[in-house]
Amino acid sequence: MRVQLLFFDGCPNAEKALDDIHAALAGEGLHVAVERIRVRNQSHARRLRFLGSPSIRIDGQDVEPEARSRTDYGFMCRTYSSGGERKSAPSREQIVRAIRDST
Repeated sequence: MRVQLLFFDGCPNAEKALDDIHAALAGEGLHVAVERIRVRNQSHARRLRFLGSPSIRIDGQDVEPEARSRTDYGFMCRTYSSGGERKSAPSREQIVRAIRDST
């Protein structure tokens, strides 16, 4: 399993996302290294198909299924849909669901 955290320097939600990834993996009994990808600028963001910071991919798929068809790539902060609200990071449940879908 390949787990990636894409973020830019100074993102206030990247560490929380990383903590939630580790907790979700541990809760599923998985010992997987998390690849941290620092997005440097707008052109780098477009090349990586970066939807904003933080973004989490499991085996190349975004943890938010609704976002997988988006094309608004850019060097920006990201929000996630969670219970009808917009949040600044995915919920741990979203991460667990993506892990389970991948295995």
